[in-house]
Amino acid sequence: MLLRLSIKLLKMKSSALIVGCLIFVLAATTLAYWMEPDNFGSWFNSLYFVLTTMATVGYGDYSPETVSGKVLTIFIYIFGIGLLSLVIGKILDGVAAFHRKREAGHLRFHGKRHVIIANWSKKAQYAVEEIMSTDPTIEVVIIDELPKHPYDKPNVHFISGDPSSMEVLEMADIGNARSAIIFADSRIDEPSLVDGKSLLLASTIESVAPHVHTTVEIMLEKHIQNFKHVHVNEFVLSHDAVSRLAVRSAMNEGSVGVITQLLSRQRGADLHHIPVSREWKTYEDAFLALLRQGATLIADNHDMNINKKLKEPIPAEAKLFVICDEVTYKRIMEETHS
Repeated sequence: MLLRLSIKLLKMKSSALIVGCLIFVLAATTLAYWMEPDNFGSWFNSLYFVLTTMATVGYGDYSPETVSGKVLTIFIYIFGIGLLSLVIGKILDGVAAFHRKREAGHLRFHGKRHVIIANWSKKAQYAVEEIMSTDPTIEVVIIDELPKHPYDKPNVHFISGDPSSMEVLEMADIGNARSAIIFADSRIDEPSLVDGKSLLLASTIESVAPHVHTTVEIMLEKHIQNFKHVHVNEFVLSHDAVSRLAVRSAMNEGSVGVITQLLSRQRGADLHHIPVSREWKTYEDAFLALLRQGATLIADNHDMNINKKLKEPIPAEAKLFVICDEVTYKRIMEETHS
């Protein structure tokens, strides 16, 4: 009979087993207090006795004095300890199953302002590390068809599946993401096919969440026009940056170090977006005000000809970028918000 009962309990759902355990504890507590009210003094002391008995702690500060109370205690020994063990086992199994699903990328992500990275590669790993060094609190979601989590770190989540699938993007909570970075699939040899897959993913994101800022790595420059039709925000040519850096190094010695600092937030000055102050009427006002604070205004959106248009008024849609260190940037932002 005990064997059959154990098998049935093992087959029970975790929620039903936990509810059953709670009912057992409450019933045993009430019955023990009803049998020996003077001994326990209060219902809470009776609950304390039942729990310490089920947990095999048995401090001995409360113990039954009547025969019926001792018979109840024996009943708690036999059934309560086993029931509690089953509940603990179910909880441990649930935790283990959760971690298995997380590692396999089968858990749905829920968050806001997270960054989605599609197609895992060494470049994608560098991107995750750069994001973490910029702001360790940012949530990153990796989407790839790998069988297990490729970069199991805090705040880095994994969704297994085809990144161009609508269902997979919804599992990554694409609607609440701040941006998506699409890397070229390194498992495909033909550049045109790689860009075709990236284009399909970009168009899917555009159809589901057009507000998400998308950056796409492109293999062939001639395909940029195709991506503009799906309103991709930024393009990065796969081999373009390395080639250009090599030329800069050969033609202008020492320039690579400056460019490298701008590419990484881990060292030196960096490129930051600064909101437009109401006190700034022209680019010159912004340039001089920022310069006094230790920052250099270099661009409005993609336009880097600020020094040629200092007398021009700053348009309402302006997006100013400066070069400065992290301390200066935080000070400017604090003064702007104040």
